[in-house]
Amino acid sequence: MRFGFSTAGESHGPAGVVLVHGVPAGLGLVARDVNRDLARRQRGYGRGGRQKIEKDEVEFLGGVRHGYTLGSPVAMLIRNDDYANWRDRMSPEPPQEAPKPITLPRPGHADLAGMQKYAFDDLRNVLERSSARETAARVAAGGVAKKLLAEFGVRIESAVYRIGAVAYPKERAALDAQKADESEVRCPDPEISERMKAEIDAARHARDALGGEFVVIAEGCPPGLGSYVDWRDKLDARLAAAVMSVNAIKGVEFGMGFELAARRSSEVQDEILPGEDHPARASNRLGGLEGGMTNGEPVVVAAAMKPISTIAKALRTVDLSTGEPARAFKERADSCAVPAAAVISESMVAVVLAEAFLEKFGADNMTDIRAAYDHYVRRIGAGEPR
Repeated sequence: MRFGFSTAGESHGPAGVVLVHGVPAGLGLVARDVNRDLARRQRGYGRGGRQKIEKDEVEFLGGVRHGYTLGSPVAMLIRNDDYANWRDRMSPEPPQEAPKPITLPRPGHADLAGMQKYAFDDLRNVLERSSARETAARVAAGGVAKKLLAEFGVRIESAVYRIGAVAYPKERAALDAQKADESEVRCPDPEISERMKAEIDAARHARDALGGEFVVIAEGCPPGLGSYVDWRDKLDARLAAAVMSVNAIKGVEFGMGFELAARRSSEVQDEILPGEDHPARASNRLGGLEGGMTNGEPVVVAAAMKPISTIAKALRTVDLSTGEPARAFKERADSCAVPAAAVISESMVAVVLAEAFLEKFGADNMTDIRAAYDHYVRRIGAGEPR
């Protein structure tokens, strides 16, 4: 089975569950390998009150024994501490007295379309699953993917380069991404970070929210992950879909991205030069991807996140129980979730790269994968065509 994952659980239910399939046998894996990124996802200036309630940590339910994967699906559980406050409203069993349905859909959320699609009369049934709380399970899956990739020298980081009107050069953010964890907004520059925090404070004071932009960088990817042979295998398309699936992401680009459209061809291609062991690139304007494959340069993926939709300044809507104009329902929410979205997108990039890596080098066990990888690297280094 191809490497990938599926999740289950509701925002205020007992727990989130993630099942990671296609994990090779013999990969060293313990809870702290996953918990580190779960903690990073919860941090960030502008996060809401939910992060003060939860302490996200995984419990392995299957697929790991004595610190090593078994080749079977890896199942993990992340408990929701807030469930204690929602037990009656989220009980799987029919309640003695049903809670009053919520009928004020929020613009920008899945509320209205979800109710129409699934024939619900209570938007609680939609918002519980469409909530960004689901991304905690994604980050857990990403932790497994990152551990696999790290065995072969692939490192994935992220940095925020815009929040609202305050921006930092994307290229510099990508180069200095290793410093991003030192900032509450994941911006590598301390001065710009303080300006971003002030921008978030101003939005919160106005009972509003902010979006922004961030970049994810994967260094150490060997050339040839993905394929040009079939559209479904093109790696940039798969990465774009994965990052776009993160809540509130509205745009994805690679390398120089949309700026490439305003340049001549001679200004944007990454020219090939002789190198010590194999051909090298003079630049990385295309973000490490050509023809749907990695080319050996760092993979650089940037994304734009819209401001989150739940704000204290409730927007106009329609009460679906009466058809009358109303103000949208408000659930507890963040003022800015861009730093968290960057960490979540690291995980999604890791999952896609791990899938492509195992497609290239095999998927049964770490010993065979290592042998195939080492042979490939030696061949590439020797300049052999086949």
